Order: sequence, then C-alpha cells, then structure tokens
Amino acid sequence: MFTHLLAAAAPSTFTWSPAVGMVMIACNVLAFVIAKANIEKQNEGFDMPNNKFYGSMSHGAVVGSQCLGHILGMGTILGLASRGVL
Repeated sequence: MFTHLLAAAAPSTFTWSPAVGMVMIACNVLAFVIAKANIEKQNEGFDMPNNKFYGSMSHGAVVGSQCLGHILGMGTILGLASRGVL
C-alpha cells in the first residue's frame, strides 16, 4: 500500500570520492581532539599497541573517539552531499 511512497522518498545516493574520504578523516581528527580534551581518565583500561601514536590514550578512549568521529563524519558527508557540495 505504501511501498510506492517509500520508493519516492528514497534519497539520491552519491559515489565515493577522495573528498568524501578527506571529510571523514577530518571529522575523525576533530573527534580525537575533542576526546583528548574532555576525557578525564584517558589512561584507564587496556593500552593501545603503539601507545605514543595515540597520545597515550587507552583502548576504550580511542575506540570511543573514533566512534564519535564516524558519527560526525556520517552527518557531515550526508549534509554536504544533500547540499551538492560533495
């Protein structure tokens, strides 16, 4: 009954390009900076294999910051694509 309405409401998709990758990388770096500034106990938990590369943050802090970065990146990419920038 409503399948024709759902098909009409489907957003147009875009193809991946290096610009999309750069936006995602920038959002992940921004999320890492936000996490580094705001997480109080960054060193609690398991260490990352190369701890100096990750700013001596624990495994949980790095995973959490990258999750936030992907959420920010997804919203940014979808927003820029809907405006026609990407």
